[in-house]
Amino acid sequence: MAAAETQTESAPRCWPERYRQLLSASQLDANEVLGQALRAPNLERPALLSLRQCLEQPDLLKRQLLADYPEMSEPQQLRAALSVAHQDLSLSVIAPLIITLFLRGEAGVPDPGRIFLAPANEGSSVSRWFQAGQGEAVGVEPFITHLSTAMNDWYPTFRKSLGVSPGAYWSSVGLALGAPFSAVWNLAVPRDICTLAGEWLEQFWCDANRYIDWIPAEFGDQACALPQRKGCCLKYLLPGNGYCGTCGIHRKQRLSALRQSPHSQPPGQWRPQE
Repeated sequence: MAAAETQTESAPRCWPERYRQLLSASQLDANEVLGQALRAPNLERPALLSLRQCLEQPDLLKRQLLADYPEMSEPQQLRAALSVAHQDLSLSVIAPLIITLFLRGEAGVPDPGRIFLAPANEGSSVSRWFQAGQGEAVGVEPFITHLSTAMNDWYPTFRKSLGVSPGAYWSSVGLALGAPFSAVWNLAVPRDICTLAGEWLEQFWCDANRYIDWIPAEFGDQACALPQRKGCCLKYLLPGNGYCGTCGIHRKQRLSALRQSPHSQPPGQWRPQE
């Protein structure tokens, strides 16, 4: 488990300001960058299951995915679908909370009773998970404590009942925690992004920082910072999918796909279906 930093310069309450200083050094406006990265969820979609139901009765999620994707009936494919569903949950619910925290200095904590799985939309890359409303917003330090507890509490269900590997679970959580840094992956100084993103992950009392490395990279003439996973989400096993741009397991294939990708979306915020 990672221990929270205790030094004055990296105290939890200072993190939004440290992030703003990082962006300011590259003539970037944090409000503009984070505001563009923060997308409001579509609350008009029907809800099939709540996350609370899935945590209490994991078979409900298994049956729902099998009903939605009957071609994934093989155990390995179902495991991949469940792993990708968790990645989707992390990027669609946790990541926006982190962005909000850096933007406003406070954010609501995730509530499994308010997080829902929407129906599958064939051919759409829109996330299936959304949070309907938020509870009372808390500051940076209590948010870190609450979120660390939640991620540790959810882990046994996803690991033991749903078969999501430790590397897949914690690297997906790590991608979500690094969302503000993914928003400037090719805009600010890469080494500075990587250093600060790594320190931010260490604030959380969970294993996310063990499964994500932020690394400087260069593609053509463009210098950038990339979050590299140490666990595979198995998305490549699903029909019509390939390797994630953040995969550190299939590194050669990942880098090849990233260089050829027409997407300009930050790597840590790519949707599982893309």
